[in-house]
Amino acid sequence: MQFHVISRQKGSLMLTLDHIVFAASDLSVGAAEFEAALGVPLAPGGSHEAMGTHNRLLSLGPDTYLEVIAIDPDAPRPDQPRWYSLDRFQGTLGLSNWAARVDDLDAALAKAPQGAGHAWDLTRGALSWRMAVPEDGELPFDNCYPALLQWQCPPPMPALPDQGVRLTQLTLTHPNAVALRAALSSLTGDTRLSITQGDAPKMEVTFSTPNGPVTL
Repeated sequence: MQFHVISRQKGSLMLTLDHIVFAASDLSVGAAEFEAALGVPLAPGGSHEAMGTHNRLLSLGPDTYLEVIAIDPDAPRPDQPRWYSLDRFQGTLGLSNWAARVDDLDAALAKAPQGAGHAWDLTRGALSWRMAVPEDGELPFDNCYPALLQWQCPPPMPALPDQGVRLTQLTLTHPNAVALRAALSSLTGDTRLSITQGDAPKMEVTFSTPNGPVTL
């Protein structure tokens, strides 16, 4: 059974799919694996001092992007678990999370499921944003619920090279799909996002690329 996230009624809080997150155990190795899978290069990213991580980026169009993120071995360990459950990540590369942007992070957190995180003020180079980071690093519904963020500057998408890759589908599978859908039903979804009932939590993403569709 498959559900599509429905739009909120007038006057309610807006949530928009911002970016897709792939975790890597080593940034160079993970980026190379991702580039081989999609046949396009990733753009340079940078370091997140507060979380001890670094990333590479890929445009998915004018308002969405993708990041490959890993623990930065040269950065100090943060005082709490890193975001996106990176401290527990195993393997070379894997789809781990997605993020959604909001106009008012505090209002969004007031409506979010328990465990969605606490607001952090973050920067990377010229970028600045507020983001909800869970204390244990894991987001609700086994990371199927999005990381919520509020940009404090123009978002990075327009500055990224367009390699012709687009997100066509993000499917969230969860044993409690009805509750996950309810947690998102008061938010404006994206027609590319669907929620499916399944025995175990799983995320799957499909891209259109210059070399044809790719599902990871």
